[in-house]
Amino acid sequence: MAVATTYNQPYRKRYHILSDCRREHVKKSLIKHWQLYLIVIPPSLFFLIFKYYPMLNAVLAFKDYNVTKGIWGSPWVGFKHFELFFENPIFWTLIKNTLLISGYLLFAGFPIPILLALALNEIRNGKFKRFVQLVSFAPYFISTVVMVSIIMLFLAPRLGFVNVAMNYFGMDSINFLGQPGMFRSIYVWSDIWQTAGYSAVIFLAALAGVDPSLYEAAKVDGASRFQKIRHIDLPGILPTITIIFILNVGSVMSLGFEKIYLLQNPLNKINSEIIATYVYQIGLLNANYSFATAVGLFNSCINLILLVFVNRVAKRLSNTSIW
Repeated sequence: MAVATTYNQPYRKRYHILSDCRREHVKKSLIKHWQLYLIVIPPSLFFLIFKYYPMLNAVLAFKDYNVTKGIWGSPWVGFKHFELFFENPIFWTLIKNTLLISGYLLFAGFPIPILLALALNEIRNGKFKRFVQLVSFAPYFISTVVMVSIIMLFLAPRLGFVNVAMNYFGMDSINFLGQPGMFRSIYVWSDIWQTAGYSAVIFLAALAGVDPSLYEAAKVDGASRFQKIRHIDLPGILPTITIIFILNVGSVMSLGFEKIYLLQNPLNKINSEIIATYVYQIGLLNANYSFATAVGLFNSCINLILLVFVNRVAKRLSNTSIW
């Protein structure tokens, strides 16, 4: 034992020296960059208080919530609520509708901001470029309620602009929001129109960081605009595209509740009922908080699995990832 203790003494001494060096380095960094650490404190507190602390209450998914006993005093029931959700006849309908709408929105809407940013980057007329940016960016600031009102007014069966135009050309009126098959397209393309300009700003910022000397070299070589886009612009913003795509896939199950709920009606409910609207009806309207928490926790777990999987695939294929 004495030999082992003597043998370990140099390593212990080295460990203490390294620990002292790290502490000294951290201390110097805090003193030197105290303004930066001060700026980090408010967002860190925000995430701790409003994001991480509420996660503790996810234990409600494994309990039968009783208002008088509170979250921690309610009886433990294990996976009872998860089993009830999986055995529910509407389970696969909710999963199908959520995935179909999210997938439609992802694959139809994701390329459009990139194309818009590439097109805006090629415009040389400053006034026209600012006008296009304003027109494409402005819809983002329309609230969800106002946006849904606009959609309903435009697609109204009798007096809506679309049906009036169709009647003018001799076509019959269509109750667009009453057709289950049209709901997904109405939701997705109205969302693309509203958010494409805002999403393009990220890619425009990435394009601004591309080395100008590459464009000069391409000009000398006689490259066309499309060749510049293909060989300079797209490779230059590929890391940004990859990161945004990973984040979008990671939130594929977290489809916006407000807009779908406001567009929903008994006629299109077969295609518009998603996990978020179901949680609202079960959790708030029926006051079944434990069951709604279990459904929401299941939803978050699926998002996490998708995020990790897509991040790993992206890292292997392009060496770009979130972590």
